[in-house]
Amino acid sequence: MTTTTSTSAAPAAAPDRTPLLQASGVIMRFGGLTAVRDVSLTVNSGEIVGLIGPNGAGKTTFFNCLTGLYVPTEGSVSYKGTVLPPKPHLVTKAGVARTFQNIRLFANMTVLENVLVGRHTRTREGLLSALIRGPGYHKAEARSRERAMELLEFTGLAHKAEHLARNLPYGEQRKLEIARALASEPGLLLLDEPTAGMNPQETRATEELVFAIRDQGIAVLVIEHDMRFIFNLCDRVAVLVQGQKLVEGTAEVVQSDERVVAAYLGEPFEPEAEAAPAPEAAPEAEAGAAPEAEAEAGAAPEADATPAPEAAGDNETGTGTGAQEQENDR
Repeated sequence: MTTTTSTSAAPAAAPDRTPLLQASGVIMRFGGLTAVRDVSLTVNSGEIVGLIGPNGAGKTTFFNCLTGLYVPTEGSVSYKGTVLPPKPHLVTKAGVARTFQNIRLFANMTVLENVLVGRHTRTREGLLSALIRGPGYHKAEARSRERAMELLEFTGLAHKAEHLARNLPYGEQRKLEIARALASEPGLLLLDEPTAGMNPQETRATEELVFAIRDQGIAVLVIEHDMRFIFNLCDRVAVLVQGQKLVEGTAEVVQSDERVVAAYLGEPFEPEAEAAPAPEAAPEAEAGAAPEAEAEAGAAPEADATPAPEAAGDNETGTGTGAQEQENDR
């Protein structure tokens, strides 16, 4: 599975760094549960940015806030300086496209038809034009089909244009979803776990495809659990833990951060309060207890010094004077 477009093996040398997507103080609450806590993130033109974190860290919820599926409880999301509307189709029209963690293709439509669906925000023909099917409609349809075939060629699926989407192998279904997202002509592409369930060869092909997308001038924000994939691919990586952004930086910065390692190992990612006094106090307590223990040990022979005849005198009741004194000592 290879793409038909030449790809580079490393990120672009000098992206222009113009802010493209800006998420500021995004908070997402569901009743009493806060899934995303004051997360800010910027994606610049020509960048590939990664978003990682343990399961349940809030990565997909944050994606949904960026693409209009969720309306953030607090904070704002803007694209090219304009606040994005809270409607997915309007976000797509503005220039932000996405794929999903669970593949969402039209299974009973052909590969070509799935890509044509992604063109709906870039065509001006409405319902009336579709019913009349005049010359303008046929021209727009021809342009859309031409562009869709270009994208299928780009992703290596042109030879399966007339196949049903449900009949494609898993890795090619992932590629088809990316082709459909690209059909909307985005400036920013959001990929939600694009290599989930893939073998190493398919993962490498996806990596080359993402580089090729970046080389066409499209910025990419990607969620992924494959650390080798994400660190080879991205210019910057942000880490979410428990809905909060823990750290952001280059692959080297993120990999060397002890809090990130602790988060993935299931340990607390924040240092716990100093507990130094407790170990220091323990020896003192033990030292203080030692004389008391010695005193009790020294007192034991005195308790045993009770005359034997007195102890024997009460043997009918089963509790002699010596036994009573030992009970008192206890």
